[in-house]
Amino acid sequence: MDLNGKVAWISGGSRMGMAVARVLAGQGCRIALSYRQSRRSAEEIVRQLMLKGHEAMAFRCDLTQKGQIEKTARAIAQHYRRLDVLVNLSSIYEKASVSNARLAGRAWQNHLKTNAESAYSLSVAVAPWMNRAGAGRIVHISDWTSRSGRPRYQEYSAYYVSKAAIQAVTEAMALELAPTILVNAIAPGPILPPKGMGTPDSHAVIKATPLARWGGPEEIAKAVLFLVQTDFVTGETIRVDGGRHLY
Repeated sequence: MDLNGKVAWISGGSRMGMAVARVLAGQGCRIALSYRQSRRSAEEIVRQLMLKGHEAMAFRCDLTQKGQIEKTARAIAQHYRRLDVLVNLSSIYEKASVSNARLAGRAWQNHLKTNAESAYSLSVAVAPWMNRAGAGRIVHISDWTSRSGRPRYQEYSAYYVSKAAIQAVTEAMALELAPTILVNAIAPGPILPPKGMGTPDSHAVIKATPLARWGGPEEIAKAVLFLVQTDFVTGETIRVDGGRHLY
């Protein structure tokens, strides 16, 4: 897909959103950023893009609410007169032991709704507008552990399952929406240290990663660019993990 003049909706992901927005805008995309709570971050990204001469707008959207997803898709498509690309960066990552039934149940509901159900709802909401434009690209975010089929960390079962479900959504939507819309996913590994991670833990991750470093958000942006430009890859989940899955 030639991205010049196209419209890309980037949902959530304040930590990676800037890198993805810059790469797509650099290819001529007009950018729509949506946020739930990180308004300042989204508006700062918009400001920086506009200073570079790119078109960009921010929209508030709670991705746990199907109605808001549909409303935002419609608002973006009506403002720009089209909608061609969705990059769904939104995600939660919370710890919850199954030994606490109440917390485990809450974590299950939160992760499935925020991570997996929103991926499905977003795909369904943007499809009519992409079909109207004649083509579309959808990129979701899974996880390297789920992509590898190996839950590596205890007390993150809800997160792991929700990310595995995103891979299933990606494959199902790729089949449902073909041949007009291509649907893929990225499974990040050590891209950015989680907030609050100490130096010893960070070094342990680096040691367990064959490429021996944190990747940085730019590596996700490169993968996104490939998946929105390709015309013959769909239903795929690509690991971007520096070889972390090999250990």
